[in-house]
Amino acid sequence: MPVTVGPYGQSQPSCFNRVRMGFLMGCAVGMAAGTLFGSFSCLRLGLRGRELLGGVGKIMMHSGGTFGTFMAIGMGIRC
Repeated sequence: MPVTVGPYGQSQPSCFNRVRMGFLMGCAVGMAAGTLFGSFSCLRLGLRGRELLGGVGKIMMHSGGTFGTFMAIGMGIRC
């Protein structure tokens, strides 16, 4: 498939770059949501110190990976 050129000479990103960018955007949004929800749930459980940071970090990575995967799939469908 030929790469289309925009009006100012820029080329459009490839499908792989779009999927990668979708994953990165979804990962960032998921990690932000994981920070909010994870800190609330860990504080509610009574975790403090290292346990709190470990729990919040685990929830951040989990939600970031999940949301990033779904965003990457969505961008792949749009290609």
